[in-house]
Formats: sequence, C-alpha cells, structure tokens
Amino acid sequence: MTADTFPEPVVYAIPLRTRFRGITVREGMLIPGPLGWGEFCPFPEYDDREAAGWLATAVEQVTTGWPEPVRERIPINCTVPAVDPERAHRIVSSSGCHTAKVKVADHPDSLGEDLARVEAVRDALGPDGGIRVDANAAWDVDTAIAHIVRIDRAAGGLEYVEQPCRTIEELAEVRKKVDVRIAADESIRRAEDPLRVAVAGAADVAVLKCTPLGGVRRALEVAAAAGLPCVVSSALETSVGLGAQLALAGALPELDFACGLGTISLFEGDVVDESLRPVDGFLRVPRTPLTPAPALVDRYRHRDPDRVAWWHARYERVRALLS
Repeated sequence: MTADTFPEPVVYAIPLRTRFRGITVREGMLIPGPLGWGEFCPFPEYDDREAAGWLATAVEQVTTGWPEPVRERIPINCTVPAVDPERAHRIVSSSGCHTAKVKVADHPDSLGEDLARVEAVRDALGPDGGIRVDANAAWDVDTAIAHIVRIDRAAGGLEYVEQPCRTIEELAEVRKKVDVRIAADESIRRAEDPLRVAVAGAADVAVLKCTPLGGVRRALEVAAAAGLPCVVSSALETSVGLGAQLALAGALPELDFACGLGTISLFEGDVVDESLRPVDGFLRVPRTPLTPAPALVDRYRHRDPDRVAWWHARYERVRALLS
C-alpha cells in the first residue's frame, strides 16, 4: 500500500485479546508520508499537547527516518496482563521469551491475584528467567513497600518494579525502603525535565517509549539526560508504530535489559502481513517503516463514523500544534 492508495490518514479499531490498560479495543490512525507510514495513537484521555509527542513520532518516521542502529536484534519480554494464573502460565510458556513483564495492582484488592500470577509466571519461566512487574502508579508509598516485598518473594526475585507510585518524590521514598530496583515510566515521559528522576534518586531504570516522547531522536536525548540503564517499552501500537520503538532500542548506545516490545500478542489482529512478533525471544530492528496491507487496513478500518470524525478532528488540532 502506498500513500497514493490511501492518501489520507486511516482510522483503525483492533480488538484486544484481554482488557489491557482499561481498554478492550485499540484505536488510532495510520499516517502516510514520503518515507512510508507512521502511527498516531495517543490514548483518548491525553490532551492535545501531550498527544503532540505521538504525532511528532509519526512525522519523524514518515519524513526523516530513524538513526542507524548499533544492534540488529532486540531481546524481548513477554507481557502478562491481569489474567488468572493458568492463562499467565500459558502466555509465558508459549512466548519463547526469557523475561516476563507482569501487570499488578489492577484494582485495590488485587494483591492475592498478583501473588498467584507472578508465582505462575515463575513456574513457566523457570529459575533463570527474569520477572518485572508494572503497577502503573497505583500505590501509595506504604502500600508499595509492603506489596513489593511480598511480590518479590512470590516471584522468586524481581528484576524491577515499574512505576509503583505516581510522583518522583514517592518513587525516591520507596526506593530507599526496598531491595528491588525501581523503574520510572510515566515519571520520565510525562516530566518536563527527565533528569529530575536521576537527580532525585527516584529510579534505577528508565523506561522509554519513543512514541509519546516525540520520536527516536528525542528519546535518545532523554536517555542521555536521565543517565540510567534503559528499557524500551511499547505504547500499545500496531506493528507500524512499533517499528519506531524497535528503532530506538536498536540505536541506544547500551541496552542492558530485555525490552517490552512484544505487545502485538495482545492484539486480535494487525495492519501488516508480517507482524512484529518475537522469535525465540528476539525481534529484529527494522531499517524502514513497515507498510500496511490493504486487506488488513480494510478489515480493521473503524466503522463508527462518529469515532472516525473524532480522530480526524483530533489529528488536525494536534497537527496545528506542531506547525
């Protein structure tokens, strides 16, 4: 498919296999440009200014391209949503990955479910696999400290806990009280000064998502400013947008951890024929944007005219902010 085939942005809607991040259908837009296709898919609750980073990433992808990679393939973690232990075990066992990122803190009384889930993941991975958990800023400081200790024990050891609390100050307090590494996600991509995370002693690991940060080059600048080991993670894009995340992981000077880029497994479908799915726990770094397949675009084209209009209006507003 070329920009001439679909000269305007295309709105898609793809069902998810399991509710993830509170949604069951992923919506977004495919954006054509001189170098191919990009993706604009900020979550609906983000305002236009925050969504501008997502569009800037698509613009970079379709007009400038990505920096040269320093590695050809990326180690990948599988992603385990807030599912029952049996399904968690199946997800990990079938993934081919040696590291798993497990969703926790899905609701206020989830600790028992979280413990059972990470125990199942450890059983599936074996003693040498890596387990990390993501709380999406759901805990206060005291809850984070108490839950991290118990989840770490149930997991047989955690690589890190991602964004246990909301603020940089809270992350720093938790980090002083636990022996598990703390990773910052929202505190980096939503901060005006990413360096604050490192200066405040708030994290051991920086989670980077180039899509909301404004592109691969901008994310590389953030990584340098943070001065922390980095993990590149998906923003729940189709393979078109996921290519930029892999380009970032491929361009980082150092990459000490497996990356959270195996998220196509969460989708019921994709817009490209050869989806970016890990093989033996790795994904190759693309050099150019992936091209959507016409049949798949037609299958997943959004059928609700009101939502299509909403996305086009949002795209025009955000594009005006970048001009």
